[in-house]
Amino acid sequence: MTHSTTSASTIDGARPTGSAVALLRAVQVTAVFSLLTLVCQYITAGQILPRGGPLVGLHATGAIVLHVVTGLLTVAAVLFGRAHGGPWWPAVLAAVVFVLSFVQAYYGEHTNLAIHVPGALVLTVGIAWITAWSFTRAVRR
Repeated sequence: MTHSTTSASTIDGARPTGSAVALLRAVQVTAVFSLLTLVCQYITAGQILPRGGPLVGLHATGAIVLHVVTGLLTVAAVLFGRAHGGPWWPAVLAAVVFVLSFVQAYYGEHTNLAIHVPGALVLTVGIAWITAWSFTRAVRR
């Protein structure tokens, strides 16, 4: 009895090139950094509510870091999609998350927590979804 097996590290059924692996790693790394930045944001937010506190500056710096890493995630996801002819939904979702990070910062700066807090949850779901997708077996085929 013979079996046909495909390596778990193949992309589109072919042996991955160095650039394909590098692009996938870029998506994975930036997605994980985005999640870690969100964790830091949640921790600092818990320390500044309800009346602010010493970590307000750290929370604001975390927002800038979140802009940078979600921007890099968007670029990596677009390059990955372009190199492999899709899927495009991770790139679109990453771009939406990137834009929403600025909306988040605006409403956080203007202390409108009725929008800021639910927005944080939307960002978290989007980034977690991209991160989970980037580590699935399907993306490596």
